[in-house]
Formats: sequence, structure tokens, C-alpha cells
Amino acid sequence: MSATKPIRSTVVAALAALVGCGVVGAAATVRDTVHAELERGRYLVAAGDCAACHTAQNGQPFAGDRPIPTPFGIIYSSNLTPDPETGIGRWSDDDFVRAMHEGRRPDGEHLYPAFPYPWYTRLSRDDVLAMRAYLETLPPVKQSVRAPELPWPMSWRASVAGWNLLFFRDGEFRPDPKRSADWNRGEYLVEGAGHCGACHSPKNVLGGVKRADAFEGGMGEGWFATSLRPTRPEGLGDWSVDDIVSYLETGANAHARAMGPMAEVVENSTRHLSHADLHAMAVYLKDLPGDEDAHRASRAPDDSDALARGRLTYLDQCAGCHMENGEGVANVFPPIKGNTGVHAKDATSLARLVLEGARSARTEGKPEGFAMPGFRDKLTDSEIADLITYVRASFGNQAAPVSAGTIAEVRKQAAGRS
Repeated sequence: MSATKPIRSTVVAALAALVGCGVVGAAATVRDTVHAELERGRYLVAAGDCAACHTAQNGQPFAGDRPIPTPFGIIYSSNLTPDPETGIGRWSDDDFVRAMHEGRRPDGEHLYPAFPYPWYTRLSRDDVLAMRAYLETLPPVKQSVRAPELPWPMSWRASVAGWNLLFFRDGEFRPDPKRSADWNRGEYLVEGAGHCGACHSPKNVLGGVKRADAFEGGMGEGWFATSLRPTRPEGLGDWSVDDIVSYLETGANAHARAMGPMAEVVENSTRHLSHADLHAMAVYLKDLPGDEDAHRASRAPDDSDALARGRLTYLDQCAGCHMENGEGVANVFPPIKGNTGVHAKDATSLARLVLEGARSARTEGKPEGFAMPGFRDKLTDSEIADLITYVRASFGNQAAPVSAGTIAEVRKQAAGRS
């Protein structure tokens, strides 16, 4: 493939030349090879969940300009369509690989690490070029992207060089010969294309992943992504490999339903992956080291009044779907009892869910897309705090209480995003 000419033009010219020379069999082989390359690229673009960040609300697919909230300000995603002026139409193969592996634009400027190049660097060059080949087949969209809304010195792109020195480790994935093929494939997808740790890991004050605590849960786009460690009850300790596969494939299992940003991940990414790849990811996740005692959120001494108030609100507003015993309705409404999101050490996502509501993922296996209503206009901060404190301390759950001040802060942040 030419370093500068779009693959479509190259392929058309090659096929025409072969057919013109009467080499029909060779033309068919080229066509089949190109089709396989494009299909691999499409699959990897789905595995990387590129559509989620690079498609604005009501915008054209992959045309960018979607606001990505970070702790430091707003970054707008780039245009991945092959438009020569505003997209990647003039990028060479090496330009694209450099962006994915090093976080650099064609002009040498740094990309902000909101773009997950610290994970994409693990992808092989062949896989990266397959992704580029697929993106070249998209309809070009002329879509300019807004400048980042960041304070100085973050607005100075050269400052990313210092961040890279501290936190970026480049290098393609190398399989561990002591591990199974499933485990290695799972690591490649989880730690590379899927970049799961970008949300599910805690960050330091500069936004770098705390590597020693990777996958123990972290903030992403204003939501708290729960632990992926084999921890009970906050992580995946009660989930089997099949449970994880079902969740990624359909957006639901006996323990939970994908809501909020994770619903988007399932819809745009994981439901498109093969059962074998989802199984490999589950095998890898279940083999992560546990943190059974390190971060388990213990419940403070009972505030019987808060629990009594929370119980009344639960019975009035929640029990109709999640049942009085917190066990939910199988295959319809997820249980509160033993729910990993309810046990999260940071209750931000649970607070957002109660305040704003959310729709569950829609997939072939779970097409209904059940939605939870929001209660921000119906319940006060104190009522929501009591409710969440109750569900985190009932049905066998053991998680810390939540204050009205925490709910007020989440409400304020949600209003700012709106």
C-alpha cells in the first residue's frame, strides 16, 4: 500500500491492470486479500471503540469534534475520515503509525493522552495499518475540530513531552510464551486496543495511571468505572468467565446491566467482537491479581435514622423494579444485592445514575434498552444520599455511606455538563 495514496485508488488501479492483462485469478486474489485487510481493520476499529470518542452527538461517524471532558478541561476529538483538509486524507502510513504508537501528529506536535496512544502503542504495525485502511474507506467529511479548552501550561502541547517522560512506555505487545494463547490474546485486547485501563484505573494528579493499582477502578468522563480485579464484592470476583463474556456481548448478565459510558462501549465496541476474543479478554481479566483487602470500602457505624429514611425512599421509588429484597427481576432489572456498581469505593456513578438516569445497552441479545429514570427533580440531595446509603448497606451489601454534600457536588457537575 502506498504511503500516501488512499487504498481505494490503489486497489482499483491494481485490479484494473490485472483484469486488463487477463489475469482474472490474480485479480480475485488481490480483491480477497484487500477485503480481508479491510475487514480486519473494521474489526480493530470496533475493538478500539474509536467511534465513541470520534463521533459527536448528532454528528457524522468518525468526523470528530466530540467534547472529551478531562480533569484539566475539554479536548475535542479529531476527524478520522479521509477528508484531505480536516481529516486524515493526507496522512501517510507512517504518520498514522506515529500517531498510534507515539502520540504525535504529522507536524510533530504532541497529541494529548486523552487519545489512548499509551495503550494503542501495543498494537502491531500491521494491525494499525489495517485500521488506517478501513478508515480510508469511510466517506470523507469536512469537519473542523475546535481547539482544546485547557489552561496553560496544558494548552502548550510541548508540555506533553514531559508527561510522556513520566508516564508513557512505548512498545508493541510481545506475547508471554509461558501463558496460553487465550491469555495473550486477552492481554493484547484489554491492554491494547480495548484500553480498558484508561477508565478502570486510578490516576495521579497529572492524569497518569497508577500502574501498581491498575484496574482497581477510576474516573472516566465524569463517571467512576468500577474495579476489574477479581475482588469481592466491588470487582469481578463473583463473575465467571461466562458472566464477563455475556456482559461484553449483550450488555447484561445476572449481576448487572451496562449503563452510562459502559453501555456505549458495549454498543460501539465489545458486542462486535467475536465470542473467542471476548472469552480471551475474560480469561485475562480473571487472572489479574486481586485486592481483596486493599480497597474494600467498609461501612461507617450505622446511622439508623438515615437508613430508615433511605429504606422508605427505596420502597417508594425503587422497589417496583429492583424488588423489596433488592434481587431485581431476572433478565430485566438488575439486582441491587451484590451489585459491583453499588459497592464501588467511589459512589459518583451511582449518584449520577440516580440523579440523571440512563439507558442500558441495546444489543442483538438484549434489544430492549431498558432505561432507569432520573430523580434529580423529584428527590433532594439529602433524600438521594439516604437512599444510596441504604442500598449500599442493605441486602448483604457493605459499602460506605454517602453524604448530601457528595450528591450536591455530583448534581452541580452534571448541571455544568448540561
